[in-house]
Amino acid sequence: MKLVAITLGDAAGIGPEIIAKAFRDAPQVTAGCFVVGDVGVMRRAVNAICAPGHALVPVVPVQEPSEALALPPRCIGVLQPQAAVSLPAWGEVSAGAGRLAAGCVVWAARAALRGDVSAVVTAPLHKEALAAAGVPFPGHTELLQAEAAAYLRLPSKEVPVRMMLANDELRTVLVSIHVSLRDAIDAVTFDNVLQTLRIADQALRRLLGRAPRIAVAGLNPHAGEGGLFGREERDVIIPAVDAARAGGLDAAGPFAPDTVFMRARKGEFDVVVAMYHDQGLIPVKYLGVEQGVNVTLGLPLVRTSPDHGTAFDIAGTGRADAASLVQAVRMARTLIS
Repeated sequence: MKLVAITLGDAAGIGPEIIAKAFRDAPQVTAGCFVVGDVGVMRRAVNAICAPGHALVPVVPVQEPSEALALPPRCIGVLQPQAAVSLPAWGEVSAGAGRLAAGCVVWAARAALRGDVSAVVTAPLHKEALAAAGVPFPGHTELLQAEAAAYLRLPSKEVPVRMMLANDELRTVLVSIHVSLRDAIDAVTFDNVLQTLRIADQALRRLLGRAPRIAVAGLNPHAGEGGLFGREERDVIIPAVDAARAGGLDAAGPFAPDTVFMRARKGEFDVVVAMYHDQGLIPVKYLGVEQGVNVTLGLPLVRTSPDHGTAFDIAGTGRADAASLVQAVRMARTLIS
C-alpha cells in the first residue's frame, strides 16, 4: 500500500479534529496514512471529538512513515518533525501554530519529493498565522511551489502551479490564486491563460484517461459582449484559446461566467478554467464544501486538501465535518493509483 502523509494544519483550527474523525470514521480510506504533526495536538483533538462513554482513538508516535503500515485500523500514527509545542488556544491566531503548520507541510513535501511518501494531503492552515510566524508564503500552494522549485533547483516561476477545486459535479482550475482582485485582473495575460489551459489538460488527461473538454470563462460580464464590457476576452483570452486548440487541446470559449459553470455541471465540459479565485471557487463551494477537494496541479508530487478553511469559530467543539478531508484522501489515492 502506498503511503499518504496528512499534514496537521493549524493546531488552533479544525484540522486536527477532522483528521481524528477521518481515522475514526473512515478507516478503509485512511489505511496507509499517517499524520505529520504534533502528538499532543492530535491527542487534544481526539478528546474534543470523543463522545461520553466512547473509547478514544489511539494516537501513536512513529519515527518513520513505513511504521504506519503496521498500525491497526483507527490508530493515528503521528510523525513529529519538531519539538512538542505548547497547545495554542482554540480559534486564536498564533505564530506558534503557523510555524508548526508550515513545518509540517515542508517536511511532507520533502518526503514526497524524495519518494518516501506517495502523496500529501494538507489539513487547513491559517494565512494570518503563517504571516505571524514569518513564513514568506500566503498559503499551501505557494509554499509547495517553493519546495518543489528548490528540489528541482529551479526558480519558482519555472515550476508553474495551478489550483483545481473539484467535487462530483464540477471542476474548476484557476488562472490566479491568492492575489487581490486588482492583481488578478492584471494576471489575465496570454501566457498565463495558455499555461493554465495546458496544465489543466495535462492533469485531467491523467485523471480521466482521455483529453478533457475544457471550457474557458470570460473575465467580464457576458464574456465582454464583443468588447462592449471590456477587451480582455478579445485581446487576451480568445488568442490563448486559439493557441491551445492549435496545440491539440479540446478548449472552447470564453463563455459568459454566469452560465458556463452550469453547463459544465450538466456534463457539457469536464472542467472550467476560471480567470480568478472567487470566480472559480464560489460555484464549487456552493454545491457543498463537504465534498469539495483542492488539488494543486503542476507539482512533481501529488497534493490534495479539503476545500474549506480552519473554521476557528467551531474549533474544539467536535462539530467539524471530516467529509471533505476524506474526499481529499480518496482523490490522492486516485491520482497515485
